[in-house]
Parts: sequence; C-alpha cells; structure tokens
Amino acid sequence: MTPVDAKSTQGVGRPRTFNQEQALDRAMHIFWAKGYEGASIHDLTTAMGIQPASLYAAFGNKQAMFERALAHYLAGPAAFMSAALREPTAFAVAERILRETAEALTARRARYGCMTIQAALVGGEETKQVRQKLVRLRVRAQNALRERFEQAKSDGDLPEDADAPGLADLITCVFQGMTVQAINGARREQLLRIARTALRAWPSQSSGSDGNIGSLGRGRS
Repeated sequence: MTPVDAKSTQGVGRPRTFNQEQALDRAMHIFWAKGYEGASIHDLTTAMGIQPASLYAAFGNKQAMFERALAHYLAGPAAFMSAALREPTAFAVAERILRETAEALTARRARYGCMTIQAALVGGEETKQVRQKLVRLRVRAQNALRERFEQAKSDGDLPEDADAPGLADLITCVFQGMTVQAINGARREQLLRIARTALRAWPSQSSGSDGNIGSLGRGRS
C-alpha cells in the first residue's frame, strides 16, 4: 500500500506515491546512524524521498516515525536476538547472540552500533519518552534471557548451582560492550575473540558447552 505524497494532492494530474516499506527502511538507517535527537525531519525526508507533509500523513510525528523504524529494526537487523532464545541449549543461545552480534556489528552500514543502545542514551526533554522506551526494551530483552537460562536449569541443561541471572547479565554486558568496540573500529575477529573469552566463563558442567567455543571461528571484518 502506497500513501499519497501530500505535495501532489493539489493541482492537475495523478498524485505521486511512494513505497512505504522502502521509506521506512531508509528512516531506520537515519535514526540508527544519527540517533533520535540527531535525526532531523530534513534528514528523514531527504533519505525517504518525500515531503514533510507526507511523512506526517503516513507515519505521524517524529516519535511515531521512530517507533515504526525501531520495530522495523527489531524485525530485521536485530531479529537474531529473539531467534537465539529458541536454540536447544543455553550455551547455544549465548553463543549465537555473541556470534551474530559480532557479524551484525561489522556488516556494511552497521558500524554505528546497536540502534536500541545508540539511538537515545542521552538527550533533552524531547527524548525522554524515547529513552524510557529503549530502557524498557533492553530490560525486557535481558529478562527474557534470564528466563531462558532459568528454564535451562529446570531442564537440567545448566547445573543446579548455575547463576542464571548472572549469566544473563554477563551475555548482555558483553554484547552491549561489543557495540562500543565496533564503533571504535574493532574488526569482526576482535569481536569474536571477545565472545570466545566471555564464553570460557560458562559453567563447564552444562550440556553442549564443551568444544562449542570453537564455532566462534575467524570471521572477516
């Protein structure tokens, strides 16, 4: 479905249309690169190839546009985070999160890190609601990881004395830290090395952990 470009709603001839999904993808990259506060309406409309009136008509205000772009990011470049929770073992969950984080952060156009972290860490009153939303999102993701590891304990996949919340904290801190390292210019192999080092702290008794660190092999930057 393609909404009408408001610039052409008056005058002779058929109104121009634009591809909403393509425009949303372009907006996502602007917010991802510049953050919520740093992305101006001019930046967004220029990237999307539309007029401001069309943006407001199709997506609402800037905050609504950001929320749509964020959902697009979570369903696209960051979809592996939720998919990893379905891995058969807790170790496989952690390994996939760290491996695919390293790959995603060093992919083309992703050198500006993780959108859920970078988009609004700080800002003025204008960004308060956006910052709160992103905090809730990050906390919810960490809680989901903790619950997955708690389930692994119940299933016997993790030993009874394993610290499920601590493991969730560890993996969360590592992949969030990898974002900063990628922004600093770290290559993929450097990020995979961080992942391998972190996974050496995994409870050795847990099923499926032995030998799997090697699957975090050398990757291209």
